[in-house]
Amino acid sequence: MNWTQQFNTFCFLDNHQYQFGPHSQECLLAAGIKDKPGTDTTFPDVQKYIDKKKKTWLFGHLNYDLKNDPGRAASRHQDKIQFPEFFFFEPLVVIGLNEKELTIESDSPGKIFDEINKIVLDDVLKTTAEDIIIRNRIQKEEYIAVINKLKDHILRGDCYEINYCQEFFSSPVVADPLQVYKKLSQISPNPFSALYRVGDKWLICASPERFLKKEGAKLIAQPVKGTSKRTRKNAVSDEKNKMDLYHSNKDRSENVMIVDLVRNDLSKVCKEGTVMVEELFGIYSFPQVHQMISTVSGELKDNISFSDIVRATFPMGSMTGAPKKRVMELIEQYERTKRGIFSGAVGYISPNGDFDFNVVIRSILYNSQSGYLSFLTGSGITFYSDPEKEWEECLLKAEAMKSVFIK
Repeated sequence: MNWTQQFNTFCFLDNHQYQFGPHSQECLLAAGIKDKPGTDTTFPDVQKYIDKKKKTWLFGHLNYDLKNDPGRAASRHQDKIQFPEFFFFEPLVVIGLNEKELTIESDSPGKIFDEINKIVLDDVLKTTAEDIIIRNRIQKEEYIAVINKLKDHILRGDCYEINYCQEFFSSPVVADPLQVYKKLSQISPNPFSALYRVGDKWLICASPERFLKKEGAKLIAQPVKGTSKRTRKNAVSDEKNKMDLYHSNKDRSENVMIVDLVRNDLSKVCKEGTVMVEELFGIYSFPQVHQMISTVSGELKDNISFSDIVRATFPMGSMTGAPKKRVMELIEQYERTKRGIFSGAVGYISPNGDFDFNVVIRSILYNSQSGYLSFLTGSGITFYSDPEKEWEECLLKAEAMKSVFIK
């Protein structure tokens, strides 16, 4: 990763040795730009570029605010990080790492291997220059008032569930993104983590959630809905929290609504009768929290493109709610910050056309030019939601990010 800092654009994807099935890559690094598309961001543009680059690695992201697509509520909120709406690139170098081997794909892999081995860590490791004070974009009273308004929308039948997010921020900040990622990984290693750079824009990600994975003709989604706190110093209490989450009617209701939405999304691009729920209400433990995760899969129809799949499924239901179009309008109405890359997706398309993308959550966003740093947290709001508990869940999810900046 220190060798990688010479590149203006790179994408590092880290599984942190979780065997979170289906598992295909431990660590992948794409560095430098061999080729990239223009600045257009419509789905036809996405597909045109992907078709052009068949049989090559492509890495990049899909922004929550992908524009110019019918049915999407355009955001008028301010975006101080400014990741592009859509960005993919063909890298100069692809490095794969697992417990057994390191593979380097480039024009001169031997030279790169020698350069990496010559890095002297003591010479390059730096620390963040200052303690960073993190502020809330909205205060507790306003948050609770919004949740009650959203519950009114649910009562009126406008929607069934909505993912509402709030921003935490600090500015101006001088930070070393590599060190922030290193510390976040120590505090909260998660199976879909990433350190991603596009110029002066940085994503420092500790996501536990997969958006979509394609393996041959099989498409897999793994929505996360339902959270409880870890108490790792007390095994009895920790197990109770885990079981309470599994039996929670509120969390099950929240999870199954999103599973139904994902099943509907996948049915648009999968063969009739193949969409199935492989696991419902699975409880998975991470360093900070227990999560309720379900797995939905289907067999893709013939001649379905990447653009077709994304258009049918993005943004992911776990970060919107249901019905998707209406809740996206309510998200725009009640949230205070443009989501940008947050609740978007980062990942790769392999040379054989398979792909794997995370959900960008539990992530620190940083613009090194402006010095603006932020992260967002949210929760799924249903009619049964307790505003106080939803506030506490947001703070729990923010805890790992905040602790990165405490010396």
